[in-house]
Order: sequence, then C-alpha cells, then structure tokens
Amino acid sequence: MSSDISSPDSSRVIETDVAIIGAGPTGLFAAFECGMLKLRCLLIDALDETGGQCAALYPEKPIYDIPAHPTIEGAALVEALERQIAPFSVPRLLGRRVEALSGHRGRFVLKTSKGDEIHAGAVIIAAGAGAFGPNRPPLAGIEAYEVSGGVQYYVRRRNEFSGKTLVIAGGGDSALDWALELRGIAKKIYLVHRRDKFRAAPESIRLMEEAVLEGTIEKVTPWQLHGLSGEDGRLTGVEVSTLEGETRLLEADHLLAFFGLATDLGPVATWGMDTIRSTVPVTPSTCETSLPGVFAIGDVATYPGKLKLILQGFSEGAMAAHAIHPIIHPETVLHFEYSTSKGVPGAKDHGI
Repeated sequence: MSSDISSPDSSRVIETDVAIIGAGPTGLFAAFECGMLKLRCLLIDALDETGGQCAALYPEKPIYDIPAHPTIEGAALVEALERQIAPFSVPRLLGRRVEALSGHRGRFVLKTSKGDEIHAGAVIIAAGAGAFGPNRPPLAGIEAYEVSGGVQYYVRRRNEFSGKTLVIAGGGDSALDWALELRGIAKKIYLVHRRDKFRAAPESIRLMEEAVLEGTIEKVTPWQLHGLSGEDGRLTGVEVSTLEGETRLLEADHLLAFFGLATDLGPVATWGMDTIRSTVPVTPSTCETSLPGVFAIGDVATYPGKLKLILQGFSEGAMAAHAIHPIIHPETVLHFEYSTSKGVPGAKDHGI
C-alpha cells in the first residue's frame, strides 16, 4: 500500500534515494520504475491527492493515447497507476510545495512549505508545467459567476450539466473534446470560437463538424465572448460579438471557457537549472537537467523532438530511473531485465 506521511501539524526529516516532485501520472510511473530498480523514492505534491491535472481538473475526461487502452478516463488512469506502485509502498508528502533545493549530485536537501526536510541522492521533477490555473476571459462581473458555478474552466463531473444549456468557448482540443463528450447529456451546446479554424486534432474536428450537421452542436463562429448576463450570480446568458461590433445573446446555464492554462515554474526556476519559458531543458537520453543529479520528465521537460504526451512522460520516467541507479548504487552494475522475466517484487501480495 502507499503511505501518505503528510501531517499538517509537524515537519520531519526524511531520507530517501529519489525525491519525485509531482505525483501526476508521470511521477507515479517514475515511482514504479524506481521501485523496479530497488530505488527508494518519495512522492511530493502541492495538491492534496495524487494524479495531478488528471485528478484535479479532468477526472472524467477520456484519454485516447494510453497504450492498450482505447479510451480511459483520467481518474481511472490514476487509479491504475496507484495499483501498479502499490507493491513498493511508496510514501508521499501531499499538500505541500518544495520551496528550496540545495546540495549536489548524490546528496540533495529539499525543504517543503510545511517544514519537511528531505535528503535524497537524486531528484526527479515531474511537476507538469509547474503551478497552473486557467486563462480567464476578461469579462465584467465574471467572478460572481465563477463562485456560483455558472462559469467553469474544467469538467469534473459530466452529470452536473445534464439537461443544461452550455456555451463552450475555445478552439483547441479541450473545447472540442468536451463539446463532443457532453452531447446527449446537455440540452443544448453552443461552441463559440473567434475563427472558423480550430486547433484541435483532425479527428475531433471531423466529429465536431458531423455533430454540427446533425444539430447536436451549434457552431458559433467567428464570434468571441463579450459579456455575461444573469442575477445574483446565476448565469442566464452569454453575449458574443463579432469584430465588426455585431452582438448576439446566447441563452446559457453554464459557460465552459477553455483558453488553456497559465503556468508558473515557481521555486523550481530559482534552483540554478537552465529554463526556457516554464520548461526545463534536459539531455534526451537521460532526462538530466543542467544541474547534475536533478532530472525532469513529463510536460516540464523539453528537448528537440519532445512530444507533450503522457506516454512520452512514462518513457522519460524509465530513462531517468535507469540514469539515477549508478548515482545511488555506484558499486553495483545494473543488468537490465524485462519485467516479464523479473516480475514485480511483492506483486502477488497486492493481487497483481
């Protein structure tokens, strides 16, 4: 079983081989790879639960590019990853942020916002793109509708929108994915974008255009958000406008605005590593940063040819773990073995 050693009332000193900053899917799989190499690791995350954005923002969003899963929801993926690392009893510190990093390759000291002190031989940064929050449209009075749930930036529960009229704004994958997913649940869906050209996957665009022809989605282009109407925080309509100044009021119970996330590396940017626009450059073969002994994987890592896919983050976690092994066990030669022949230690005890 995993061990949540978080405590709001006391700090501690923890010794481990590898400190993994970020407990999203990439961090969870990195913990599995470390476990397979007999490296002790600790997961640290600012959120109060594991899973990162998958758990906090998109638990019901289907993911289509996880190998062997034609489709899997974010929460189900996190649950499966937790089962995978269960044999290693990986401890975790949740609800705290790593504020400081000092030391050197083989002997780092990390300090958290709750006063914890972690001593680790190596560090893996799997913190996505750092702290994240939605890019909010500049609409007057939007805060009141955010509080009431009239304006939302993530979909956590589909059924919340059952029988509702929705305005979905945005031109990327999130906007189209949710417009398609909420058909048959919502009463009416308006898809608003300032251009008729979308920046989503070609198949999603094709399916959206089919839905428009079928009448299950009404495409409102080229229009953009202009204002909100309602009373006492209850949204009743979304006003849209053209560049020429023409306006139109769309009846709406909810506005779902998908304009991407604003990201911030936070303290990571002060740790002496090279950074490029909220990402950390790494050596592709090892995922090591410019700071020896510190590795970066997942969306936070960048290198030529990088694809921001969960499956690539999984691969990076494996490469980082193998590169860390000689740091922790310099006298031991690592003979790579396939899991099919090696097995997972303790897996039978966890029903795996």
